[in-house]
Amino acid sequence: MMNALERRSTFALSSIFALRMLGLFMIIPVFSVAGQSYQYATPALIGLAVGVYGLTQAILQIPFSLLADRFSRKPLVVLGLLLFAIGGAIAGMSDTIYGVIIGRAVAGAGAVSAVVMALLADVTREEQRTKAMAAMGMSIGLSFVVAFSLGPWLTSLVGISGLFFVTTIMGLAAILMLLLVPKVTRHHKNFQQGYLSQLKQIIQIGDLNRLHVSVFSLHLLLTAMFIYVPSQLIEYAQIPLAKHGLVYLPLLLISLFFAFPSIIIAEKYRKMRGIFLTAIAGIIAGLLILIFGYESKYVLLVGLGIFFIAFNVMEALLPSWLSKSAPIQSKATAMGINASSQFLGAFFGGTLGGQLLMLHNTSLGWSVLAGIAIIWLLVSFGLAQPRYLSSIVLRLPEAQQTDEWTSKLLAIRGIEEVVVMSEQQVAYIKVDKHQIDDSARQDLTHLLGKEVAI
Repeated sequence: MMNALERRSTFALSSIFALRMLGLFMIIPVFSVAGQSYQYATPALIGLAVGVYGLTQAILQIPFSLLADRFSRKPLVVLGLLLFAIGGAIAGMSDTIYGVIIGRAVAGAGAVSAVVMALLADVTREEQRTKAMAAMGMSIGLSFVVAFSLGPWLTSLVGISGLFFVTTIMGLAAILMLLLVPKVTRHHKNFQQGYLSQLKQIIQIGDLNRLHVSVFSLHLLLTAMFIYVPSQLIEYAQIPLAKHGLVYLPLLLISLFFAFPSIIIAEKYRKMRGIFLTAIAGIIAGLLILIFGYESKYVLLVGLGIFFIAFNVMEALLPSWLSKSAPIQSKATAMGINASSQFLGAFFGGTLGGQLLMLHNTSLGWSVLAGIAIIWLLVSFGLAQPRYLSSIVLRLPEAQQTDEWTSKLLAIRGIEEVVVMSEQQVAYIKVDKHQIDDSARQDLTHLLGKEVAI
C-alpha cells in the first residue's frame, strides 16, 4: 500500500507527464486538417510539424538522463517544461508551417520524460514502484482521452494557433505540480561505471531492446494513424472536425474500461507477457478491420475502438515492465533509451502519416501500418515473462572482503542480483520473494548479523 507521500508524488509526477503528453496528443487529431491553413503547408510538412516534436525529444532524452544521474532532477524538469511552454508559444505566434515546425522542435527539446520517471523512482519504494509506474502509464492513456476529446472542440473555439497557446498554459501548470513533490537527496548513484559503459550494458539486454521496439512501434502507429484518421472521419463518416471529440471520447472511455481489468490480471496473476502480446494482436486486428471496412462509418469506429483498447493496455504495461526488467543501477539509463524510442516513434509516425496521405490510397495506407504492427508482434514473441523482484539496500561490510561477501549473498536462494557501489559503501540487492524460504532467511540473517525484512 502506498503511503501518503508516495500517493501525492505519484499524482503530481503523473500529472506532469500527462500535461506534457497533451502537447503531443491535442495536436494530432486536428493538425492534418487544420494545418492546411498555414502558408507553405504541404502534407509532408504537416506530417513533419506533428512528428518533429518527437525527433527533438528522442535526440535529447539520453543527454537529459545523463544530467539527471549527476545533478538534481527537479531543476531539469523545470527547464524541460519551460522549453515545452516556449515552443508552444512560438508555434502559436506563427503564420507559416515552418514557424510551427520550429515551435514544435523547441517544445520537444524539453526532453524530461525519463527524468520525471527517475524522480518517481526516487520517491517510491521498490515494492510500490510498479504501481507508480503503471499509474504513470495510465496517465498517458487518460491524457489521450482528454486530448482527443478536447483537441477538436478547442480548435473550433480558439483556432489552431490558440490550441498551441493552450499547450503553453499546460506546460506552466505542470511546473506548479512540482511543488507537491518532496526534495530528494540521492546517496546511491553509480559513478563506478562510466556513462558510455553503462549505456553499452543496457543496449545489450535483449528484452529491454524489445520493450524499446514496442514503445517505438506503438507511438509510430498512433501518430501515423491520426495524421490519417481525421480526413477519413470527414470523408467516410461525414463527421465535421469540430465533432471528432464526440467520436473519440466514448471510444476511449470504453477502452479504459477494458484496460483496467487487463492491468490487474497482468500484475496480480503474473500474466504480463500474455496480456502484452494480446494487446499487440488487438492493435493488428483494429488495423485489419480498417483496411477492409474504412468506407463504412460503423466499421471505421469499431476498428478505432479496438485500437484504443489495445493502446491503453500497452501504455500502462510498458513502464511497469521496464521498471521490472531494468538493472537496478541503470534504471534511469534504460528509461532514457525507452523515452527516446517513444518519441522517435512519434517523429517517424508523423513523417510516415504525411507520406501516406499523399498516396491517396486508403487501403494501402492501413496495410502499411498493419504490416508494421505484425513485425512488432513477431519481434515481441522473444520477450520472456518478467521476474517479479523486490529491492533492498545494504551497507557494505567492514570486516569482510566485498567479493567474498557478494559471493555468499548470491549463493542464497532467492538473491538474484547484487550491485556493489564501493564509493557509496552500499549494495543493491534484487530478491525474488517467492524463492526466499526460511532456510534462506536464516542464511541471510547469519551473513548480515541482523534480520532483514523481506
